[in-house]
Amino acid sequence: MRAKHGKALVRVLRCWSKENSCGIFSVMCGRFTLKSPGRIKFDGLNRSNLPPLFPRYNIAPSQSVLAIVQGDETALFQWGLIPSWSNEAKGFINARAETLEEKPSFSESFQTRRCLIPADGFYEWQRFGKIAQPYYFRMKDESTFAFAGVWDEWCRDETSIASCAIITTTANELLASIHDRMPVILRPESEDLWLSDETEPVMLRKLLAPYPASEMTSHAVSYDVNSAKIDDEHLLRPVEPNLGVTPSLF
Repeated sequence: MRAKHGKALVRVLRCWSKENSCGIFSVMCGRFTLKSPGRIKFDGLNRSNLPPLFPRYNIAPSQSVLAIVQGDETALFQWGLIPSWSNEAKGFINARAETLEEKPSFSESFQTRRCLIPADGFYEWQRFGKIAQPYYFRMKDESTFAFAGVWDEWCRDETSIASCAIITTTANELLASIHDRMPVILRPESEDLWLSDETEPVMLRKLLAPYPASEMTSHAVSYDVNSAKIDDEHLLRPVEPNLGVTPSLF
């Protein structure tokens, strides 16, 4: 991922934790990876100020995710956006591109609190009845990229939670046989536009398009990814799809 952060400050809002876990989610883009955090480029940023970042092979909702926010700051958010006005600390892990400006949960964040969420792959499940075969999607060159995201901060009593959601759009040709949605992946030249306060809404909307399928690849992976407690490199290994076997989720 190429992003310019000459004025970057480090703002750690939540700790990067390998201990949080959650069950499998039935929504789009419910797991992703950042197996090579050292490959993320932060121009002008003193990396010694960052918290320790470990390879992650199964990042799940409710866990902490690395993000770059407007103002060229680096943050750690809880994955699952909790609107600031919500009475309960219940989050949304995805936000549909088509309704960002209409939904009260995301409209203000879309206008003023956009972020980049670094990743190098994500999982999606091909469903046949109660059976779901997980697949792993990445760039053909295995490069790191950025999801388009929005964030908010929820405060009640002495509790403060900064959280984010990944924006989704219609699936490209590669994903279409697996799911009708995919996360918005921004091209490197679009990252600064997404973060800029000066970018007009009409241009922001144009950025929320499906990423070209010709630059991506995918393969079936182990059912082990269904458990967020498993965060290991073996999750990325290709396997033969086995839709005729009912997997154990935990």
